[in-house]
Amino acid sequence: MNNYKMRAIVLAIAASLAAGCGGGSDGTGSGTTPGNTSAPAPGSAGSTPAPGGSSAPDPAGSTPDPAGSATPTTKATTWNSVKWGGGGYVSGLVFHPSTANLLYARTDIGGAYRWNQATSSWTPITDGLGFGAAESKYHGIESIAVDPNNDQLVYMATGMYTFEGNGRLYISSDRGDHWTHVDLPFPLGGNNSGRAIGERLMVDPNKPSTLFFGSRTAGLWKSTDSGKTWSQVTALSSLKMTQDQVNAVGGSAMGVELVVYDTGTKGSGTATQTIYTAVAPDYAGAAGLGSSMYKSTDGGTSWSPVATPVSGYHIPHMVRAADGMFYVVFTKDAGPGAGGPGRLYKFDGSSWTLLKSVDPAGGTNFGLGGVSVHGSGATTRIALGVTNSWGNWNGQQIVQLSDNAGATWREVEAAMPGESASGWVDDVEIDPSNRDHILHVHGGGIIETRNASSATPTWLGAITNIEETATQAIVTPPAAAPYKFINSAGDIGTWLQTDVASKPTLAPNANWSNGNTADMAWADPLYIAGAGVANWSGAGGFGFWSGDGGKTWADFATLPAGAQANIGSAASLVVPSRNNIVWAPANSVPSYSTNSGASWTATNLPALPVVGQNWDRGYHLAADRKNPNKVYAYDSGGATWGTPGKFYVSTDGGHSFSLSQGSVTASLAPSAFWTTSMAVNPNAEGDLWLADGNTVYHSVDSGANWTKLNTFAAGAGTQGASLIALGKAASGAKYSAAIYVVGTINGVWGVHRSDDAGVSWTRFNDDAHQFGGIGVMAADHNTYGRIYVSGTGRGLLYSN
Repeated sequence: MNNYKMRAIVLAIAASLAAGCGGGSDGTGSGTTPGNTSAPAPGSAGSTPAPGGSSAPDPAGSTPDPAGSATPTTKATTWNSVKWGGGGYVSGLVFHPSTANLLYARTDIGGAYRWNQATSSWTPITDGLGFGAAESKYHGIESIAVDPNNDQLVYMATGMYTFEGNGRLYISSDRGDHWTHVDLPFPLGGNNSGRAIGERLMVDPNKPSTLFFGSRTAGLWKSTDSGKTWSQVTALSSLKMTQDQVNAVGGSAMGVELVVYDTGTKGSGTATQTIYTAVAPDYAGAAGLGSSMYKSTDGGTSWSPVATPVSGYHIPHMVRAADGMFYVVFTKDAGPGAGGPGRLYKFDGSSWTLLKSVDPAGGTNFGLGGVSVHGSGATTRIALGVTNSWGNWNGQQIVQLSDNAGATWREVEAAMPGESASGWVDDVEIDPSNRDHILHVHGGGIIETRNASSATPTWLGAITNIEETATQAIVTPPAAAPYKFINSAGDIGTWLQTDVASKPTLAPNANWSNGNTADMAWADPLYIAGAGVANWSGAGGFGFWSGDGGKTWADFATLPAGAQANIGSAASLVVPSRNNIVWAPANSVPSYSTNSGASWTATNLPALPVVGQNWDRGYHLAADRKNPNKVYAYDSGGATWGTPGKFYVSTDGGHSFSLSQGSVTASLAPSAFWTTSMAVNPNAEGDLWLADGNTVYHSVDSGANWTKLNTFAAGAGTQGASLIALGKAASGAKYSAAIYVVGTINGVWGVHRSDDAGVSWTRFNDDAHQFGGIGVMAADHNTYGRIYVSGTGRGLLYSN
């Protein structure tokens, strides 16, 4: 799943370019497609503040101070995840070898989690300090390592993509509750291809101050001071691949893939002398290395090649049994869902014994991924993941199990009771404290069995509190509507959430799709329309509507110009009233329909100039909630190097628009679609708010004039103001709505709230709740102080 991330890689590259031009570099999204990614998060990377701005009186007897102010009031200090469950790629699982039930999960773009045995759920451990908007790329977790001697100590190597620059090593002495970090001298690729390979980071069990890390582009690295400083192991290779060399191997190098210590002891105080490392074909070729495996017998001072039974293959996993026997996976492709041929060998340090083979046959292309062992000798239990084997039927291979060191095998997941999760079985783990407990990763999270020895093991998802869906748009209805919000998300499509604690059930379809945008008629919220991408069929863009609050749905009979081909998430759709829809597909002139999509007519809004190759832009649309004849359109300029933002007004339901000269006078900053937003006050006609990436503007006359609030300004790597949402007002407040802005005040990024039309502001979130940046936001109209936000790869969360 997660085809939307193929769109997102473009946006992430675009964000990297924007960073060089004063633009953003953060990411949102959730992951499962090879070479995929995340879209830049609208909390990140500042741009130049716009000058000037015009003034207008404020409604409700409150006049905003353009200089603004910040006063302390109540924060939202508790947050919960909106229930979906999984939804993205968990790329690796790491057990502590001796402490029961201590298990970590790393994800490609959604940070990391720790298992909580008491609640049978996962605890997110990368939501707080060190993972703000300017640090969202560190939500891509390349590798996790534990200290076998100290179950409190955990290390985490992070960085979303190698092209984004060098990564970080995070260090925690309390199992991930708090982190410090050091900057690494090489890049990481937690969401690049081959992201389940490893583990790349390993702690020496005998001398835990020594760590090795296998990098993607710069060879093998070593630290002798618990990760604080690092030096390249030039005895293996001194090559640091250039971007041209990385591009030559497909843009996503695998490099040095893993490190394994050959020892059965721990805590001796003397560094382990025998170490193995695996080298991918791309780095081996660039560095002139003749083997895919190397061995050191002097603690990493020197290295010699190991003759392997196959060449030109990846070694995604290699594990050591208690008797010193190694079990080594070879597979042709890097993954996720690595295609074959695939081989599993047993290796005693000198000779190899073939245990399992898969070869392309009959239209299949199975590979081998994860491997884990328990016990030793002739009764060693081996769990082996068969990757790229999609489907669940009798005779299929998903997880193969051997209880005799690989002499014979049986399938333990396909056609078994409960659930199944084929395809991306790129990491499999046998619980060190319970050989009947086996888990593996997949494109939607984690699945496990706790009765592996049974003839028919039962498998169930182990995803409680893992939320890695990627919301691309969210909209809340008026108070008392029968649903909380409409969630338009990558991969999972569009859903109406009626209960934040339960997985939603109302959707236009349950197929693999992207939801890009949706809206409801404010005076008639049972009428809903939305648009997205039909991933399941490859048909491109499509749209849909419901007249009964999501109980039944129909697709639009026709599509407007540009909708089928322009499938990016820089799209917007609004519903002024029942049957009336205005749709702005990405990179397209908006069109309107008066008959629920039976026919469409183009508006007179100007075509949007291209600002960069493969760079989506689009119009933000908003319908006035008091006067359905008024519809607003905002062109953000497309990029920081684009044209100044412009605002357009329609008084005929979105059929024709006029440029607001006041928006021209205001000199709205040029910014990307995803670092800007617009909101209407549903309680007052013509009362509009706009975040242009740099700051906030307010209009009370339908956009004719704009007041600039100077409260917000770009910080170190963060936007001044990227998201704005209005919700239920505080009791007795002067202004009829509470205003929430994702942005930076006095150098502090976060969610900021105003109850007095922007006169004063207080930070609404805190350092413990940053979620790797915030990509979308909506405010509740039933409950004051409740907002819904998306973190970077963290699904949706709501404030309490």
